[in-house]
Amino acid sequence: MEVQVFSAAPISMEEIIIKKNQDSLIKSIELVTKYLENYKYDDVLSYLKNIHNADIADIIQNLDPVLRLSLLNIVDKNFDPEILTYLNDSLREEIIETLDIKQLANNAKSLDIDDAVDLVEDLEEKDQNIFLENLDKEERTLVQEGLNYPEDSAGRLMQREFVAVEQSWNVGQAIDYLRSNKENLPDDFYDIYLVNNNEVKGVVPLGRLMGSKRQIKLNSIKNKELRLIDVNTDQEDVALLFNKYGLVSAPVIDNQKKIIGSITVDDVVEVIEEEREEDILKLGGVDHTDLYESVISTTKSRISWLIVNLMTAVVASIVIGLFEAAIEQVVALAILMPIVASMGANAGTQTLTVAVRAIAVKELTTSNAIKIITKETFIGGINGMIFAIIISLISIYWFENFMLGLIIGLAMILNLILAGFAGIVIPLILEKLRIDPALASAVILTTITDVFGFLSFLGLATLFLI
Repeated sequence: MEVQVFSAAPISMEEIIIKKNQDSLIKSIELVTKYLENYKYDDVLSYLKNIHNADIADIIQNLDPVLRLSLLNIVDKNFDPEILTYLNDSLREEIIETLDIKQLANNAKSLDIDDAVDLVEDLEEKDQNIFLENLDKEERTLVQEGLNYPEDSAGRLMQREFVAVEQSWNVGQAIDYLRSNKENLPDDFYDIYLVNNNEVKGVVPLGRLMGSKRQIKLNSIKNKELRLIDVNTDQEDVALLFNKYGLVSAPVIDNQKKIIGSITVDDVVEVIEEEREEDILKLGGVDHTDLYESVISTTKSRISWLIVNLMTAVVASIVIGLFEAAIEQVVALAILMPIVASMGANAGTQTLTVAVRAIAVKELTTSNAIKIITKETFIGGINGMIFAIIISLISIYWFENFMLGLIIGLAMILNLILAGFAGIVIPLILEKLRIDPALASAVILTTITDVFGFLSFLGLATLFLI
């Protein structure tokens, strides 16, 4: 007898790394839990000392609340404020309440200014004042300046430490400067900014600098293009700029075109993740991640959009009620009408998802809107015809009614055409009205496709069947 051996699909290196990290996190949580439950506090501190702050944040988030509080009490004065920058917002607020703000400020001296600003902006006003009062004067001034910039702007995102040298220098002078100023250099930097009277005139990648001969002028090896970021630029636009031009860092300038900071790719990665998460949550009618919030606060944050959904459902029910007599006479209408509405909603959601993403990355603009609207409407029509044929044949066979099959097929085509059109137009209109398309589009689209789906199907049935 021949034996067939089926092998599983090969696991990619990315999947192996992800699984390894997940397994490592689970082991860390189990180990810390074991230490805490057995009161082995020295072992906890010793173990955490060799772990990255991002991993410590993961452990804290996944610990039992009682053990979490116990861990915070053990760490106490040695708590590194950088851990807070990796935590979920709601859990961060909960943990800050258990910490000594003065001690936290004293420990924050090692934080980059952008991380310090990120931390302080989430504190209550009273705690903000205590925190700032306990910082060194120079650091306090920089943090306060950062807080004065608009939220989610380049000013909040930038680091205040960067490497800038005179544009007239050569490679040798720049290297000597770096060697003699080790204490004043950022921990990580990728580019050297060439300045003249604090105005950025060029950017030289660190690798190119180190690979060039000492006598070569910096101006001759600088990048061909200079990408400057205004301090008030929205962080989402900053992320788009980095993604489009493959930047690893970029200088930030004020309204006098003087350099005041630098944004690096690691900061931009955080922005991209934040924006992605925000859009996904808003498409589901949720403003923010509430996994660690209380039942009452989570309920309050979600109830508003559920009320809106209830109102739209009532509108759809009213439309159905207008055709009550037709439904009573032809029971098949009640069985089939959800199909038209749900297909329209699903098709529209596909278009909507593409549209919201395209608007976010500036791929869908007024210049190409007509072309995209036409394309998506046409796609809706094609899909409508395909599924109209399928559902028509099913309906004719099921209910032995040829006219009923034609009616649901026509209603399907009309609703999917509308879904394709509305899925693009709705987010464009909301964008023009300065309303976040990710937050409001889904509810409006579902209402339109439901109401029109019921109206077209039941209306046609009333005209031709009754």
